[in-house]
Amino acid sequence: MKKWLIPVIIIGLIIVALYSWGKNFNNTAVELRETATRSWGDVESSYQRRNDLIGNLVKTVQGAADFERGTLTDVIEARAKATSTTIDASNLNEANMAQFQEAQSGLSGALSRLLVSVERYPELKANQNFLELQSQLEGTENRINVARDRFNESVEPYNKHIKTFPNSVLAGLFNFDDMSYYRADAGAEKAPDVDFDFK
Repeated sequence: MKKWLIPVIIIGLIIVALYSWGKNFNNTAVELRETATRSWGDVESSYQRRNDLIGNLVKTVQGAADFERGTLTDVIEARAKATSTTIDASNLNEANMAQFQEAQSGLSGALSRLLVSVERYPELKANQNFLELQSQLEGTENRINVARDRFNESVEPYNKHIKTFPNSVLAGLFNFDDMSYYRADAGAEKAPDVDFDFK
């Protein structure tokens, strides 16, 4: 065997090993990112279901002629803001997630105020359409929570894959950025004050 052939074989083996490592890293990162992106689609789908239900809920509540218009207007405006705030699934960064979450939290708050104020309207509480919509909204809130949890579960392996060494070197070269998790609303860690007013 010629002496010059040994270094050529070694260099060839190194190139094959580097190519294989790069290919495996890239393909795994793409698969994990796609799983997380699909999970984000499930989150958006759950929020869309809630937005659709709220439209029907608002129409039902509008039928109660003496219902508080300010509360209803708040829900309508919050829904409009929430539906206009979207995120490109390929760009799930901290700032975009915070903006999306802020809009959804605003809608959740307005919806909660609406449902609390309904307590003062017995004819509305007895309305079968309203009761069914309220039940569907409760189920949808559970779906949203499950979808957010599953999204976070799918982001974790992707982030681990691109952040661990030596993969982190390739992540920078191939433009794989980490994804942001869906976080709890600010102040959610504090228990709410409960005030029973029996006057």
